Amino acid sequence: MKLPPLSAIKAFEATARHLSFSRAAEELFVTHAAVSHQIKNLEEWFGTKLFLREGRGIRLSRSGESLYRKVSPALFDIADACRTVKMLVNKESLTVGCIPSIANRWLVPNLNTFTSSHPDLDVKIVYATVDDTLEDNELDVLITTGQEKGHHVVSRWLFSRANKPVCSKAFLHSQGQLDSPEQMLTAPLIHDENRKGWQEWFEEAGVPWKATDSWPLYQDFNLLATAVIAGHGIALCPVEVFRLEIERGDLIVLSDVSTKNDMGYYASYRENTTDVAVHFVEWFAQFVADH
Repeated sequence: MKLPPLSAIKAFEATARHLSFSRAAEELFVTHAAVSHQIKNLEEWFGTKLFLREGRGIRLSRSGESLYRKVSPALFDIADACRTVKMLVNKESLTVGCIPSIANRWLVPNLNTFTSSHPDLDVKIVYATVDDTLEDNELDVLITTGQEKGHHVVSRWLFSRANKPVCSKAFLHSQGQLDSPEQMLTAPLIHDENRKGWQEWFEEAGVPWKATDSWPLYQDFNLLATAVIAGHGIALCPVEVFRLEIERGDLIVLSDVSTKNDMGYYASYRENTTDVAVHFVEWFAQFVADH
């Protein structure tokens, strides 16, 4: 069986998926020139162009599209087979990538209820971002916003991402009434990464609002949560994720108006993953549903 070099196939698949030599190079930890060289060698091997220039970017040729449709799932299957064999040889392990807001509030504080029933399992919890995917990372389970769209992936719903305005009991006492969006206009508004969230919320509430730079931005959602619980102002938070703080009275929901209603938090795993990864997702989904 005569095949082109696997390194060239990997370079082609990454370039075709991103439609970018630079992003493929970043993913493969090589230079832009190295990826270009691999693609050139592959095109010479096939005797046809796999990519075509389109303005300042690239697109797949007809031959490239045909190759990508076959190669991408095949590489996924190869990687999955290697992962399975490696786990058979080594101690059974589970690597879970989780965004900080879920990890700090739900996963880490309650993880012992899962690990106590799997004492021989090597569990590793790592931070994930909203842009991470199972395909891009050596993860068995990924917990993040949005439903995973990769090949042969199963996703389980965990929480709604509906954001509502919340504040601490002490802050509400100091401000007096905050029963309407109009009353919130003059209150300190805490922002998460940018000020678009509040812009969207006031639009949903039907109240004109002009952004101001007078209140701080918190890049990390946990910093924002700390600030609002400490009484620094009003923040937009996913109320299902923060339902324990709301039930304890640490946070007060000020309005039923919400944004991001069509989004959610999911736990995802590959279809042909290990039994322990499936059991973990089933356990976590049931745990958050029960609490």
